[in-house]
Amino acid sequence: MDRRLLPAIVLLGVALAAPFIVYPVFLMKVLCFALFACAFNLLIGYVGLVSFGHAAFFGGAAYITAYSVKVWGWPTEAGLLAGIAVAALLGLAFGAIAIRRQGIYFAMITLALSQMVFFFCLQAKFTGGEDGIQSIPRRPLFGVIDLKNELTLYYVVLAIVLSAFWLIYRTVHSPFGQVLKSIRENEPRAVSLGYRAEHYKLLAFVLSAALSGLAGSLKSVVFQLASLTDVQWQMSGEVILMTLVGGLGTIFGPVVGAVVVITMQNYLAPLGEWVLVIQGVIFVVVVLAFRRGIVGEISAWLSRLRA
Repeated sequence: MDRRLLPAIVLLGVALAAPFIVYPVFLMKVLCFALFACAFNLLIGYVGLVSFGHAAFFGGAAYITAYSVKVWGWPTEAGLLAGIAVAALLGLAFGAIAIRRQGIYFAMITLALSQMVFFFCLQAKFTGGEDGIQSIPRRPLFGVIDLKNELTLYYVVLAIVLSAFWLIYRTVHSPFGQVLKSIRENEPRAVSLGYRAEHYKLLAFVLSAALSGLAGSLKSVVFQLASLTDVQWQMSGEVILMTLVGGLGTIFGPVVGAVVVITMQNYLAPLGEWVLVIQGVIFVVVVLAFRRGIVGEISAWLSRLRA
């Protein structure tokens, strides 16, 4: 057996057994944000683009899924697809505007566009304003699978998230992914070799937006709620924190980062605003002491041991 598959097999076993030990809703929240972080990592870790606007894709898809399922009466699978489609279209629009810029200019443009989406969601009638869209029904998936059962819903979410992880893994290890890495390392050289760097970056941006939309849509189904919290700029900050804490440019790093951040938010909630202070301290410690993130440092340590 390939040793590289061992961590994935262990994680799969833990994920299958986890709902019998830990509250399934908490686990589903972790899965949704792990997918969100992995989608963001696809952009920052493998293309080198820092986006401050991913909350627009996450929250926008959550609103679309919530509205289509609750108000239009669409089945759950159609609502999820609608959320993904809208997130991809938003990603295409954002990317077409911002992709020609780099560094801080790219980040600020994505932040500005994301804030436009936030204020639209605040003012639009169909979003419910500050109340959001609540009590979203969990209709049977494909008319057969009962999503009202939390254990069943957990395994459905797990299957969808694992499929998305597989897509990200295949993308990163495909010729397309190798071109993205070459653009990250030396874009002028990639262009000199005949690659149209802007097209590759735009495709990666749209794929990252669509997967972020899938995470937001799943979150709205799990919690039966889509709110302004999902589209606030703080949500973009959280996914950056998850990615950096876990390990930038690694496959499992964002998953570990999501587990750390969501666990802190859940179990330190009685501390109120002090949770943000603790997150800030952890972020500073990771940046100073673990430059590669948790998974990145562990991988580097194992590489030194093998050497």
